[in-house]
Amino acid sequence: MRNYPFFVFTISHQKMTSEKPHSTALISTALISLFALLTVIGAKIRVDVFEIPFTLQTVAVYSSGLFLGWRSGFISQSLYLCLGLFFPVFAGEGFGMDYIFTRISSGYLLSFPFVAALIGRLSRHTESIIGRFIAVEIGSLLLFCSGVIWLHYAAEHPSWWHSIQNGWLKFLPVDLLKIAIVIMLYTFFPGKKLSVGND
Repeated sequence: MRNYPFFVFTISHQKMTSEKPHSTALISTALISLFALLTVIGAKIRVDVFEIPFTLQTVAVYSSGLFLGWRSGFISQSLYLCLGLFFPVFAGEGFGMDYIFTRISSGYLLSFPFVAALIGRLSRHTESIIGRFIAVEIGSLLLFCSGVIWLHYAAEHPSWWHSIQNGWLKFLPVDLLKIAIVIMLYTFFPGKKLSVGND
């Protein structure tokens, strides 16, 4: 009986250790789902001013990479695309494989998981605002490169310059504002990075 306190401590420690991964998984799942939901909400805030509609989706995409890290950010945006197979979560009307692969905006959509992952990876080792801005801007370039290339062929534009103008340059000022907002949110958010894994 002399070892009883040590025995109780050992059992308690083992119980806490076994519960921690379960708790971490729940938190991770909740955060991934939250950013997928934020992407849905951003998609529904839509203004049809150009050939490609203006939405707030990219705010959620950029944020998921910055806040969650590369792995969870990738999963979050992949979840968003998977939801789009069964539910109308995109900016336009409709859902399913047809929507994802046949719209002139499909190049943007399909890049979401990779954009989030790239931002998460690049921002992993930087603590400066400039470093984060560069990370998100590089992610933005990936988004628009993918979108413009797809747009060029899907819309059968007469020239690449026409596609670049309509698929990127017209969005550039607003996109820079979005990036600034994301960086500000991250900088002043009390919890900082929400990643709970090894992102």
